[in-house]
Amino acid sequence: MPYRDAAFMGIMRWTLLERLKQANPDLEVVNTYGYLTKNKRIELNLAKEHYNDAHCIAGNLNAKPLKQCLYLKKIRRHNRQIHQFNFIKGHKRKRNQTDHMVGGSCLFDQVKFQRQECFMTGRRKSGSFVLKT
Repeated sequence: MPYRDAAFMGIMRWTLLERLKQANPDLEVVNTYGYLTKNKRIELNLAKEHYNDAHCIAGNLNAKPLKQCLYLKKIRRHNRQIHQFNFIKGHKRKRNQTDHMVGGSCLFDQVKFQRQECFMTGRRKSGSFVLKT
């Protein structure tokens, strides 16, 4: 198994740290390790979450964590396959992507269907949609 990525990160980490220190001489720039973050998180009795790790790394352990956290789900915006593989009659390539707006709605619009909030995940030129919660 090649270790090029690990070796690159091992070298790049120190270069990045030095460049950050040079760019911000009035700020304290320090390096931390995962085992330190884990120990702080265990001492504070926090769950293993990204926002709790950020709280521990920030260094102000007396600050109260927020009760709410905003979760964002990354979703694709386009079908990466622009054309279908097979040619249609007349040796033309059929476009695999539908229009951005179909019937006044676009992909991942939030709608209410049977008193339940859903997202449109699939749309057809015919006007039909695929709904998911």
